[in-house]
Amino acid sequence: MLSRFSVILLAATLCAGLNPPRRAMGSEMPANAGAAAGAAASAGYSLPKNLDTPRTFPKIADKAEWDTRRERIRRQVLISCGLYPLPPKTPLKPKIFDRVERDGYTIEKVYFQTYPGFYLAGNLYRPNPAAGAPHISGRKPGILVTHGHWKVGRMADAEGGSIPARAITFARMGCVAFTYDMVGYNDTRQIPGHYETLWAGDRQHWLWSVSLMGLQTWNSIRALDFLTSLPDVDKSRLAITGESGGGTQTMMLGAIDDRLAAVGPCVMVSHSMQGGCLCENAPGLRIDYSNMEIAAAAGPKPQIMVGATGDWTRTMMTVEGPGVKSVYDLLGASDKLKYVIFPFNHNINKTSRDSVYQYFGHVLLHDANADSFTEPPYKMEPVEALRVFPDNTPMPEDAKTAVQLTQFLKDMGSERLEKAKPSSRQGLTAFAKVYRPLWEQTLALDLRPVAAPSGAPYAPLPGAIAGLEVMSTNLHRPDGGPDVPLKLLRVRARLTGVERVVILLHPEGSAAFTDGAGVPGPVAAALLAKGITVALPELFLQPGRADAKVSAARTKMLDNFGLYFTTYNRTDVQERVQDIATVCGYLRSVGRSSIGIVGLKETGVLAMLAAPLADAVAADCGQLDLTNDQALLSDALYTPGLRRMGDFRTALTLAAPHPALLYNTGSKFAGTDWVKDVYTGLGAAPAMKVEAGGEDEGAVADWINAHL
Repeated sequence: MLSRFSVILLAATLCAGLNPPRRAMGSEMPANAGAAAGAAASAGYSLPKNLDTPRTFPKIADKAEWDTRRERIRRQVLISCGLYPLPPKTPLKPKIFDRVERDGYTIEKVYFQTYPGFYLAGNLYRPNPAAGAPHISGRKPGILVTHGHWKVGRMADAEGGSIPARAITFARMGCVAFTYDMVGYNDTRQIPGHYETLWAGDRQHWLWSVSLMGLQTWNSIRALDFLTSLPDVDKSRLAITGESGGGTQTMMLGAIDDRLAAVGPCVMVSHSMQGGCLCENAPGLRIDYSNMEIAAAAGPKPQIMVGATGDWTRTMMTVEGPGVKSVYDLLGASDKLKYVIFPFNHNINKTSRDSVYQYFGHVLLHDANADSFTEPPYKMEPVEALRVFPDNTPMPEDAKTAVQLTQFLKDMGSERLEKAKPSSRQGLTAFAKVYRPLWEQTLALDLRPVAAPSGAPYAPLPGAIAGLEVMSTNLHRPDGGPDVPLKLLRVRARLTGVERVVILLHPEGSAAFTDGAGVPGPVAAALLAKGITVALPELFLQPGRADAKVSAARTKMLDNFGLYFTTYNRTDVQERVQDIATVCGYLRSVGRSSIGIVGLKETGVLAMLAAPLADAVAADCGQLDLTNDQALLSDALYTPGLRRMGDFRTALTLAAPHPALLYNTGSKFAGTDWVKDVYTGLGAAPAMKVEAGGEDEGAVADWINAHL
């Protein structure tokens, strides 16, 4: 049965000729999935979201709040796409050839390298004053023209939309326009197909932040580099516009590239459907944000958003437009945003195109008569005359295969991490400047302050330990996620001036550290006897906080919608590290200035990932084999981008020089030597202890007491 999205796209296809994007490996979500996703489940949980889940635009108090949020949105786009920090901009080595002259414009074929050995192709349209175009002295505006999911890509020329029509018209207006392929279309065919290809559509690619969307976004950045390299283009008047999947590309580039002077996303800025293709969905991208906020991140630069009554942008005038406008109002740029809607199905027809021409005519050409402009008649060149690498034409000899490109991108991330490895305090500061934001947003952490919740005060807990008292509360997560149940155990008489707190983690939750009456077991009792307060959180979907309905819904969505699950939802690992971060934030807010984290059994992974938040950490490494990716692909450990981030090496480096105990590493827990080198370089080698074998839990308690 077709989903609501597929039905809409099918109608749009009949009208506009666009191919309906595929979902996860041919599976479809139920028609009511969008309405159900995000609805309250139980115990404070929400059901998982998908690309159809309706969103609301957040209420932003002031410009300062938006500036902070905008920076995080921009960084999230880059991190999700594997582009943070930006890769080196290697030489484009452009080839421009086969110029033809037409009425008011010229057309040339173009290809260049966005990465060494990866070629992006397209057509360059320029004004031709000798044949009817207006004479514009000096440099001219440069416009990227992206295409949506048409079967023929940039060659689409139909009533519902034409890519050549836009480029020809922009050139006749006096602009330089570049139409370029989405990956797998026409001449950009080193990765064959688009929907059909499985390249970068699996967990192993995403561990390294290698994705179809990432490659496509990088291509857009390099396409803008190409425009700026042209001697006849004005670098201060650059723009991008596109429809549907091309509208997604427009939004992404508008959010991350400050070189743009104007953006024009068409039929894609929506509070509901967010994009139905792998090239529009990168892991982590929309966990906390929607296309509305990503579009708003382009502000205060001039922007026109075009909607259609027959697709998912039907509420442009009442939801999306006013939401984005609320940000432009805060920025004092209300006059720089325009949003319009037309009574058509999913399209980029002449009416919609005219609205973009007119807007760009105002903001790029400063034409006082731009409002009266309409697209003149045009004639598209034969497809074969526009092709850069026609069928049976070989690609350049150095063209990478899909497998070679994957390895190149993985190696690039690894090499950058190795070069950034700190060997001094100054080096650690430089490392943290880049890799702490990468750690934070790869794990989808919200580290805003956690206010002390209202709850019962400490109360005596009868038992074998004299003076034992307990406080139970629920902590509100700053990201709006489900509350975190927390118990704090302490012996008041043993407290000194600085209250040391150890967060104890176990796969079975707090039940592993207390009996049925809440009386501390051996590990907790050993810490309490040393005057340490014990924090016992119940982490996301652990036994003490289980929710069968939510677990089943997450499993079902992973099975039926796995390709996009992590675009909209935190993994179990991310949820649990956020829970730990919430506990740490609370403890800091109430003056607990010395915090340790102990992760036993499988929760040792969580302790290591949360290490930058603590003053000391002890973690059971579970003899994980990190010499390859297989262990990190399981549901229990999977975190998109973890390898690209630098996995546990980066987390532990960001915790340096605080004490760290890694035990039960076995022989294949790769990375411990890397971290030990960091500690040695910082003059803190004694603070780092690595044990290949297991440790008695009492010995772990002794170690954390001695080092906290």
